Amino acid sequence: MPAYNSMFNTDPNPPRLIGNFPLLPLRTKIRGPVYPLPFPDPALPENESPDQDSESYDILDEVLALFRANTFFRNFEIQGNADRLLIYGIWFVSDCLGKIKPTASRREATKEVNNLALDTNFAIPGDPSWPLRQMYEPPRDRQDAEVLRQYMMQVRQELAERLLARVYADDETRPSKWWLSFTKRKFMGKGL
Repeated sequence: MPAYNSMFNTDPNPPRLIGNFPLLPLRTKIRGPVYPLPFPDPALPENESPDQDSESYDILDEVLALFRANTFFRNFEIQGNADRLLIYGIWFVSDCLGKIKPTASRREATKEVNNLALDTNFAIPGDPSWPLRQMYEPPRDRQDAEVLRQYMMQVRQELAERLLARVYADDETRPSKWWLSFTKRKFMGKGL
């Protein structure tokens, strides 16, 4: 059975690419190089995603929706550029879950995960420490590399915020055991 690919591969409005990494729009208040998508109905709880047909549904909603299913796969066929961002998002969610201790309250976990998300010392495509270097093209120049780094920071911060909302959806004092059961699994046998 193949892994689940991104629905954004077939988007009629192709995103800007740096190398072959897409800069897809995000539903976020965090500043970055891409325009933000509109927010859904305010009645929608923070631990839920809007409907897939909604204009507010973005790639980060898809990362969180497909994370648990895709972590079981060691092979992943990239069918489009959005899959590259999906892979990065899944790796980052794995790293975040590894920082959350089973006894940590939401406040403690937020501190750990935000430290990871705000860390500016991370690899981007083209760096020697980037996993799957052969599948990601490096940025053309230093300016593109900086825009890509800013976008990835925006993705990391927003993804960390949404993940915490889901992990602590039922209880603010203890993380969900269903999410933490994936801390030891490595998507494609790799990590960031």
